[in-house]
Amino acid sequence: MADGTQNGIPQRVLALRSMFSKNRTHRELDERFRYLLDRRRTELEAGVIAEARCIALIGASGSGKTTAAEHLFASQPDLVLHDPHGPRLDVASFQVPSPATLKFVGQTVLETLGFDLKRDKSAQIIWSMAKGHLEARRTLFLHIDEAQDLMRHQTPRELNAVVSTLKSLLQHKSWPVGLILTGTAELKTLINHDPQLARRVFPIECARLNILVDSDRILKAIAHYSKAAGIAVSADTLNRDLAARMAHAADREFGLMNEMIIQSLEEAMITGDEEVRRQHFTSMFRKRAGCVDGLNVFVADDFERIDVRRLLDHGDDA
Repeated sequence: MADGTQNGIPQRVLALRSMFSKNRTHRELDERFRYLLDRRRTELEAGVIAEARCIALIGASGSGKTTAAEHLFASQPDLVLHDPHGPRLDVASFQVPSPATLKFVGQTVLETLGFDLKRDKSAQIIWSMAKGHLEARRTLFLHIDEAQDLMRHQTPRELNAVVSTLKSLLQHKSWPVGLILTGTAELKTLINHDPQLARRVFPIECARLNILVDSDRILKAIAHYSKAAGIAVSADTLNRDLAARMAHAADREFGLMNEMIIQSLEEAMITGDEEVRRQHFTSMFRKRAGCVDGLNVFVADDFERIDVRRLLDHGDDA
């Protein structure tokens, strides 16, 4: 077996992971974000203060929603990002902390904006400070990742406070801030909790893979990554059966599919093969799931019965 480090495999894999493959969800997200960004900038140039809007990108684990948001911001050449101490921070992005109390979330916003809170303060004061710093940094959008966690373990009163805080950011009298919420299906419950919040939201749901319509797209993705890796892929490998198995292995999630393709190519690199074949996909799934071959999506005849989210499955009923 070849030495992966000496052969530069980590660098080759990193290059593949840095690639971004778009689907219809990404195009919809880009279109909606660009619309809101242009509208906000037009309002600023005209000296008009209007309430902001929210985009909610919703998808299961592995759908690629977080990566989609990161790529969205990075692909806008005129946005100021990742500068917690400069005069501008067009997009401030953070993941909901644990515990997701309103106070702790407010502290995280301040930290994201480059402000270190020295003394303990109430949630109300912290959020007042956060809104002031959002205005001072000229922040246009606040991206909240894993936003569904904002509603977990909250009492009805606490949930109402969370929703009111989100609305207050959109409706701020001197500096309204747009929201980009990324999260799982539970985020729908948070949005629909208050009709006033819901009407200010543009919902986008991550498209799941459908083998009836996405087979060619899956095979093109395999060919695309293989070409970038400098690894051949035969016409015998690129067939509809492989596409169906890949869609099921990834639980029909686009982001997870791309991740698995890259890991399969890595298997080919490790074994020193110049062509990616079914055995590399088999090895990839065996390592990911820790399963016996009878429960390997790329081996079993009745692969659609396999629960691909279950690890270390040896076929027992325990």
